[in-house]
Amino acid sequence: MKALIRTQFQFPNQVSKYTGKVRDVYGIGSDYLIMVATDRISAFDVVLPKGIPFKGQVLNQIASRFLDATEDIIPNWKIAQADPMVTIGWRCEPYKVEMVIRGYLTGHAWREYKAGKRTLCGVPLPEGMLENQPFPEPIITPTTKADEGHDEDISKEEIIARGIVPREEYEQLEAYTRALFRRGTELAAKKGLILVDTKYEFGRRDGKIILMDEIHTPDSSRYFYADGFEERLARGEHQKQLSKEFVREWLMANGFQGQSGQQVPEMTDAVIEGITNRYIELYEHITGEPFQPAESEDIEKRIEQNIKQCLERL
Repeated sequence: MKALIRTQFQFPNQVSKYTGKVRDVYGIGSDYLIMVATDRISAFDVVLPKGIPFKGQVLNQIASRFLDATEDIIPNWKIAQADPMVTIGWRCEPYKVEMVIRGYLTGHAWREYKAGKRTLCGVPLPEGMLENQPFPEPIITPTTKADEGHDEDISKEEIIARGIVPREEYEQLEAYTRALFRRGTELAAKKGLILVDTKYEFGRRDGKIILMDEIHTPDSSRYFYADGFEERLARGEHQKQLSKEFVREWLMANGFQGQSGQQVPEMTDAVIEGITNRYIELYEHITGEPFQPAESEDIEKRIEQNIKQCLERL
């Protein structure tokens, strides 16, 4: 199995290229962006040294599906899925925050809670909660949007006070975040899953707020299996989940949390194959359809041809 680690395309009217943690983004003129979901994988804000075959396809196709399923809530940036690993969309001016919403006390929130914190991003947390227990109501815990390094927790009050987002616009972002999370929760429930937490990114175009980037993918979201959730919670057991958390857990078990001086553990072929299989498993559970691997003999040639054909139609 081959993995796409980096791209070096040159398209007609290309004006920029940005390399993110897992995506390569090409600017076309003043209106369009080409987002290539590579097979790179990051954890603890560190890009791991090897790629995961078919991960980019899984992320792009899930995101594309959920963008379509939520466009009645908020307009989004997508114009077309040019390739199984590529979305072409509108260029937007991004807000400098990521809107994280949590329905359950798990992951980063649990680690903070276990360390004794009872406030997260200015949101008070109830006493006596258990790991993976649902909050009375989902909480929004935004982070700064770092170009490099770690995103940082930040409160609504600080975002507004620092002028990162005006109050009225921020409150609209919160309303969109809650509405999208409700829709995602409903869609997940139909597949026997619980949408535990997720993040959304927003921008502005022509004076309107636009939903950007990916949505409800295993990189941006956490899912639990609904079947057996209550029993595992009552017994204090780990939840069966579909998300990138299993990658973080593997790294932590091998002494890596992205801290200075720590070494990424060896990513053997077996480890890589296991991660690929987990991503495919999530795709099939989320969509209810079998995963159809894209042709992977020459991934870059396929992508380049598909993008050029799509651009010609715009």
